[in-house]
Amino acid sequence: MNQHSPVASNSNEIRTVQVVDSITKLGPQFRGTVLVAGSHGGSYCGYLAALAGLRGVIFNDAGVGLDNAGIGALDYLEQLGMAAATVAHTSARIGDGADMLARGRISHCNATARTLGCVEDQPCCEAAEIIQRGHPFEGDAPTYEETRKLLCDAPVKVIACDSASLVKPDDANTVIITGSHGGRLAGRPGYGLAVQARGAVFNDAGVGIDMAGIQRLEILDRNSTPAVTVDAMTARIGDARSTWENGIISHFNKQAAKRGITVGMTVPTFVELLTP
Repeated sequence: MNQHSPVASNSNEIRTVQVVDSITKLGPQFRGTVLVAGSHGGSYCGYLAALAGLRGVIFNDAGVGLDNAGIGALDYLEQLGMAAATVAHTSARIGDGADMLARGRISHCNATARTLGCVEDQPCCEAAEIIQRGHPFEGDAPTYEETRKLLCDAPVKVIACDSASLVKPDDANTVIITGSHGGRLAGRPGYGLAVQARGAVFNDAGVGIDMAGIQRLEILDRNSTPAVTVDAMTARIGDARSTWENGIISHFNKQAAKRGITVGMTVPTFVELLTP
């Protein structure tokens, strides 16, 4: 985690811009701050921003994708009065908050952020400073339950997790269908999944600059895990069921290629090819 210098607004309040690669685990030290998060801007990430009591947040737009899922947090947080924006996935790497702060350009912002002075194509660092003028969210975040479901138990076990952070130790040797982006987390460059899976599916988040949205495939390749991404325009990022039901494979690693997986296949076909 990186941090800008605090900016004092009055005698009792310190405003700060903080940077993380993922918004999935935020401690109390983030309350009242502006966060630049390497996560996609889906609705669940917006819920986590509200839950943390942030002053405002900037996500990666993850290619926007099907049903505008990559920017769903903006409307969610607008209803709560929190300023929110995204940077273009073509301007900075998803999963890398520091790169977003350094190179990111604003692609979308909600009305609250716009009122404060955020505009499209603004540098992320400038937008983050502007959002410090906003008010932190202090109410109760509307319930948003991220899902984790068993899709099938035989001939192989298939788990659907809207976020890879929901993977549990006993998910080893299962096929894990996620709604997460397929990017590398900058602060955890060797991290693919929390367990050794039979196979894994992610969203390509529009691929983006430096091919950031699919870099996790190489990590899992080294871990002998067949892994693929689905095209962000075919499945809603942050929604594992959408990945399972509608996702079309856009990229695959060498381990997946050994099983006969190719671009254009469906996710159920990927699972079939991993069946002993």
